[in-house]
Amino acid sequence: MEVESSQARPARPPVVPYLNLLVTMVMFGSAFASSKVVVAEMPHEVAAALRFGGGGLLLILLAVLLRRRSRPIGRAAAVRAGLAGLLGVTGYNLFFFWGLSLAPSLDGSVIVPVLSPVLTTAALILLRRETASWTRVTGLAVGAAGAVLFFLGLGGQAAGATRLAGDLVFVAGAGCWAAYSIVSKQFVAGIDPLRATAWGTGVGGLALIVLAIPGAASMPWQAVPGTAWANVVFLAVGPTAVAYLFYYRGLRSVSPSSATVMMFSVPVFGSFFSTVFLGESFSGIQLVGTLVMLGGALFAVAGHTLLRRRTVPERTSGSAARGRTEAEVG
Repeated sequence: MEVESSQARPARPPVVPYLNLLVTMVMFGSAFASSKVVVAEMPHEVAAALRFGGGGLLLILLAVLLRRRSRPIGRAAAVRAGLAGLLGVTGYNLFFFWGLSLAPSLDGSVIVPVLSPVLTTAALILLRRETASWTRVTGLAVGAAGAVLFFLGLGGQAAGATRLAGDLVFVAGAGCWAAYSIVSKQFVAGIDPLRATAWGTGVGGLALIVLAIPGAASMPWQAVPGTAWANVVFLAVGPTAVAYLFYYRGLRSVSPSSATVMMFSVPVFGSFFSTVFLGESFSGIQLVGTLVMLGGALFAVAGHTLLRRRTVPERTSGSAARGRTEAEVG
């Protein structure tokens, strides 16, 4: 009787991977305002290199110190982790810091985390790796309409002529992060998360350093204030080393689209930090566009995920093992 009841008990969805991703999103949210402070004092290429050069070094040191607790990484796995780093560290952060040098951090804290899940879902559908359900199609359409409203709200703003260009750069960054979320799921499969993060961030940070050499050579280092250096240290430790480690750990147990659902918490944290520490704010149309865009993205990604999970018990009744598998990859 006890065996039958344990088999009939529905499998519980994993909690720890989503907690790991939540820590990542808090760190990511804080990165927008902190990075804005840094790019105000130095070229955006140099700011990106300092953030991920320091973060990569810290992760490499952690990987060395904890090598007895983690599995060794082979040459092929190291190459895969490095390629993921070039996309998720080098590519994304070139757009990230470039956008911050042109537009308010508040814009980036909305555009990047909200559009990334939308672009991820759209790409997975186009690649036929996930189905195009009515919830997804409707959500993607609503999200696109919200993005249009957000950009229309830029008219008449006194934030400078570069704001629209900066927001478009943020869109490119969101596309880069969406691609990273998709490919990193395969690239880091079977790799210890700390070592994968260290390799990926190290390789991506090294590429950023190479790209930053021209700007660093002509930069007046002695004029950089202490507040900028404090933010560089924070960015290297929190939104880089800690955030990327937890993001890798989360992606090992959930699908890319499910992982990016957690991105919807970033605008909350990002808006809070940008408003409190930088005094930035939305226009009325931008706020409406943000809400519409966020609602559409939630409907496209989270709605589909919830509907799929409701069907899992029906398809897996009578097999606890199958239920665990569905929960782990969903």
